[in-house]
Amino acid sequence: MSLPHALLGFLREEPLTGYDLKTQCFDKSVAHFWPADQAQIYRTLEKMVAQGWVSSHLEVQHNRPNRKVYTLTPAGETALYRWLVQPQGLPTHRDPLLIQVFFADQLSDPELLNLLTRQLTAHQELLDYYQDMPNHLPLPPLDDPTASREERMHRLVLEMAMGKEQSYIRWLQQAIALIQTASV
Repeated sequence: MSLPHALLGFLREEPLTGYDLKTQCFDKSVAHFWPADQAQIYRTLEKMVAQGWVSSHLEVQHNRPNRKVYTLTPAGETALYRWLVQPQGLPTHRDPLLIQVFFADQLSDPELLNLLTRQLTAHQELLDYYQDMPNHLPLPPLDDPTASREERMHRLVLEMAMGKEQSYIRWLQQAIALIQTASV
């Protein structure tokens, strides 16, 4: 049930439309570890209105379509807080590549190396993206004494994402070296 709570967290900052939640919040901050599509966001917002966690009002615009703006309610604030203090279980991790590698004895070495090399490139590109994020977002280093608490929390999440990619890259490099060594 993290999507509703992510929406509550964003709405805690300011009232937003479903479109703004997707493009300004998810796509620019948490999509790399918690993606959500536009339809999911709108469905979830309507459920949250029914639960009383958010309210909505129509903002009339001239020469443009009207906007439905969502606002966090006191019940939503309470729901967010209760979720934030609740310990979370370990996430379920599904990785199609690991299933492929598990059964990859059926592939030739060149096929397997191609598969692993393509994944290595993709993970390196993602790591490069993460490493560039502080240049586009206000994410000072963790040890910056002027950083706000919010900036530090955002930076902690980014550091975790980069660490996961670095670990995956090391594993892929190890796997590629193993296949190359075994081929000789």
